[in-house]
Amino acid sequence: MTRQRRSSDWGFPRWRAYEGAGKAPETQRLCDRAGCTNPGNCPAPKAPNRPERWYFCEAHAAEYNKGWNYFEALTDEEAAEQETREQQGQRSYQRSRHWDWGEGDGSRSRAELDALRLFDLPPDADEAAIKAAHRRWAKENHPDVTGGDAEAAKRFQAAQAAYEVLKSAAERRADQQKA
Repeated sequence: MTRQRRSSDWGFPRWRAYEGAGKAPETQRLCDRAGCTNPGNCPAPKAPNRPERWYFCEAHAAEYNKGWNYFEALTDEEAAEQETREQQGQRSYQRSRHWDWGEGDGSRSRAELDALRLFDLPPDADEAAIKAAHRRWAKENHPDVTGGDAEAAKRFQAAQAAYEVLKSAAERRADQQKA
């Protein structure tokens, strides 16, 4: 039996390097929600039955899942039938009936769709249409043009915020395509 001795890192100062010293920092994916700087560690589907995913922080993943309605495209009778089948355990594995529900192709977030709805644009609007709609909206509601109308100022601020959401999402998509 060997006699126990002091190790070389006993006490202070510590004579060997700390574990992990010299390792490169790990890159961490950020939340896909515009303006959020939390880590995006919760994947969420962009569209039903598609492999593309959003990566949200826990708070935005909960918000995204709260609005997810699996029975939206079904009639009341079909939804009731589906619910009773699932409760009884009789699941049929076939192509989902809700394949075509929702807006757009699933490439835009809920915040982007809300911003497009503000500008009265379709979910698949391109950047030129977005820019033109923002300019038109801003000209109609700018505080200098409306003479200090409080409601117009609120609409102008909403348009600015919506345009920032769309602009940052477009920049993020461009950066992801480069990488």
